[in-house]
Amino acid sequence: MSIKAEEISALIKQQLENFDDKLKVDEVGTVTYIGDGIARAHGLNNALSNELLEFSNGSYGIAQNLEANDVGIIILGKYDDIREGDQVKRTGKIMEVPVGEALIGRVVNPLGQPVDGFGEIKTDKTRPIESPAPGVMARQSVSEPLQTGIKAIDALVPIGRGQRELVIGDRKTGKTSIALDTIINQKGQNIICIYIAIGQKESTVRAQVETLRKFGAMDYTIVVEAGPSEPAPMLYIAPYAGTAMGEEFMYNGKHVLIVFDDLSKQAVSYREISLLLRRPPGREAYPGDVFYLHSRLLERSAKLNDELGGGSMTALPFIQTQAGDISAYIPTNVISITDGQIFLQSDLFFAGTRPAINAGESVSRVGGSAQIKAMKKVAGTLRLDLASFRELESFSQFGSDLDSATQAKLNRGRRTVEVLKQPLHQPLPVEHQVLILFALTRGMIDSVPVQDIQKFQNGLFEFFEANHRDLLDVIVKTGDLPDEDKLTSAITEFADGFSK
Repeated sequence: MSIKAEEISALIKQQLENFDDKLKVDEVGTVTYIGDGIARAHGLNNALSNELLEFSNGSYGIAQNLEANDVGIIILGKYDDIREGDQVKRTGKIMEVPVGEALIGRVVNPLGQPVDGFGEIKTDKTRPIESPAPGVMARQSVSEPLQTGIKAIDALVPIGRGQRELVIGDRKTGKTSIALDTIINQKGQNIICIYIAIGQKESTVRAQVETLRKFGAMDYTIVVEAGPSEPAPMLYIAPYAGTAMGEEFMYNGKHVLIVFDDLSKQAVSYREISLLLRRPPGREAYPGDVFYLHSRLLERSAKLNDELGGGSMTALPFIQTQAGDISAYIPTNVISITDGQIFLQSDLFFAGTRPAINAGESVSRVGGSAQIKAMKKVAGTLRLDLASFRELESFSQFGSDLDSATQAKLNRGRRTVEVLKQPLHQPLPVEHQVLILFALTRGMIDSVPVQDIQKFQNGLFEFFEANHRDLLDVIVKTGDLPDEDKLTSAITEFADGFSK
């Protein structure tokens, strides 16, 4: 077989054209210690803080401690088959997660990988999980309400778009229920919701996802799940990953509601990681930067100015207390970062007042700016009335002879408590809330027996929907109360029929 010289030269020319003289240089280190989800590696002299590192078994880790002799790495995922002497390679990337519209309606882990069995998520956009919070000049003041659909919150401790409102209370006091009801109430409000379940049982998260699906709320919700069986680093990065997903929408001019359920478990996982990395323990064995852990997370929620698109991210961080102690270390840390707190009290919860919101210790530092005019008018004195009722109620247990003014205050207080009760997963539109609170504060249900208040309220809503929808539309369109005489006469008309 003869090969012509021309063919050989053509082949050589072709190979020379395709020759690439670029060398691929990887910075590779050696694992010197492995255990408890923590690795130490020698030889990664140029590694960056929070850089993603790849182990020879395909697992990834994040560089945390950059020390003189070695790098402390937290491992994301399986570490059982990593051995001392294995190679670990720099990727040159800061830890990032996939973001974008494709994630809506999905349940993902903190790495942005789907865990709901609905196939892969097709998106080519990513964002680093840690990014600087918007500066003061990039923000504008909170002025738009974020309606939760829960009367006790929208009237007493209103939340605005771009606010950070802490939800705090013991185990089993209804914190997650508030989150789910708020997410359900965002249907049709043009808000994308992100629910981050940290350290919750997988069966519980599945039930919550089914609840959201049943009410059609998964159409605009992303669920990030880091279960208790996951390694501590996954629980630690979950809130940052969820916030990165939310920032993608916020910086594109959209509105986001993000729920961290709950940050106590994240703080515990961070404490575990820090102690394993041999960082010095501080108060209650938490590392010294545990305040910074939450502040750099929550400061990323904001209402952006109009030049940046006017998008917003509203944060509802949850903190679990022990025996109602809101003056403990982690609760006080997060209280000082947020713009107010909703305190759920176990005594109220077990007494049947649900949501179990303690009006005296709950506060919103945004206040009336996050309420429509109509709500401001009807809910103005509600908090004071409720606080004085609680005081009078405890005082009146000691004496039987009460003057008529005190009796009237107690009667109004009992009705206020009853009106503010709300069944699970039944958020109310704001016009219905304004309607019942108008009737309450103007004394129009003082004669209705306390046990009949819920029945009266439901009947009133049906009556207005059928006969006076125009008055409710005024509240929706203008945000202000309709003609008060018309409103009063319509409520009186219903009350007369109800009492017969």
